[in-house]
Amino acid sequence: MRAEDFDLIAKILKERSGLIVTADKSYLLESRLTPVARRRGMKGLDDLLGSLRAASEDLLREITEAMTTNESFFFRDIKPFELFRTAALPQMLQARAAKKSFRIWSAACSSGQEAYSLAMILKEEAARLAGWKIEIVGTDISAEMLEKAKAGLYSQFEVQRGLPIQLLVKYFKKNNEMWQIDPSIRAMVQYRDFNLLGDPKSLGQFDIVFCRNVLIYFDQPTKARVLDAISRNMPDDGLLYLGGAETVLGISDRFRPVPDQRGVYAVNRGGNGAPAAGVASLFSGGR
Repeated sequence: MRAEDFDLIAKILKERSGLIVTADKSYLLESRLTPVARRRGMKGLDDLLGSLRAASEDLLREITEAMTTNESFFFRDIKPFELFRTAALPQMLQARAAKKSFRIWSAACSSGQEAYSLAMILKEEAARLAGWKIEIVGTDISAEMLEKAKAGLYSQFEVQRGLPIQLLVKYFKKNNEMWQIDPSIRAMVQYRDFNLLGDPKSLGQFDIVFCRNVLIYFDQPTKARVLDAISRNMPDDGLLYLGGAETVLGISDRFRPVPDQRGVYAVNRGGNGAPAAGVASLFSGGR
């Protein structure tokens, strides 16, 4: 691959998705874009590269989707989901007792396992949530992944990755060689097309945001911009969940870590380091 072709693709990917592709990852471009060329009746990658400068929006989207990492599995790294159930959920039930509603965003939701993991937790807590309205919104830039998420169909390999056997038995049914999640769980999640480089205002405000294992693919300015946009779409006592290898430290002062809850961050209005009153119990170790 010529250097100028690589640079053009890297520029397209960064502008459209925030994804940073370095020269040592050129093999990924070849392995993921060659199938795109073949689907479009081209002889190979060279033909695809030759068409980039006059590419249609449809082709640019297909290239971006092909390069986007779609790694996801149920209850990934389990600890964040335990913290959601034992700390964030009780806090929200207390803080939102008057209106009995709150919203959760699964950003860059891929094929839906994260959003459905949260839905299953809420389903298991149904007795405590009687009379409550809780919305879960999953977003992604990949139309293919969103369709898979909506279908709720997963392979044996996918349901074996992180999903407790008791939840598999309770909430899934065998559908030929696949497993389909129960309609009651699917109905708890709305899926929408959204690019994290855009303004999330159109999605509405969210009390809890899961944006895990996404920022690692962005450069520092893009991370800061995304975090700033997310914070503007959250209340003062909102909570953000990031991946284990991600942090806001040195990137943004819009959030601050919640003590003893790795990967959980509280909205930090004004960047002065003071937690909002609504999350005071989380900072003091209360539950």
